[in-house]
Amino acid sequence: MLTLTENAQTVITGIVENASVASTGGLRISQDLGGSSLDVAVAAAPQDDDQVVEAAGAKVFLDPSAAVVLDDKVLDASAADDGRVDFTVGQQG
Repeated sequence: MLTLTENAQTVITGIVENASVASTGGLRISQDLGGSSLDVAVAAAPQDDDQVVEAAGAKVFLDPSAAVVLDDKVLDASAADDGRVDFTVGQQG
């Protein structure tokens, strides 16, 4: 299952809070239709078939395809002063 670094937890929580979604909200990761990349968006709640990863209050919803791709990965994040967020996916150690 995907794990979140402390940095990712902090960044995700901030993004979701700034988006003013309900407490059920989180960051949703889905595989694009071509299967070549992952899309990230704020979601008010997981979809019925999403896998939910929660750590320290940060919630990530993975569509079934993204859940397979990210199953053994670690999600890290960093935020720049200009508000830009970079996500990095690495192997679990």
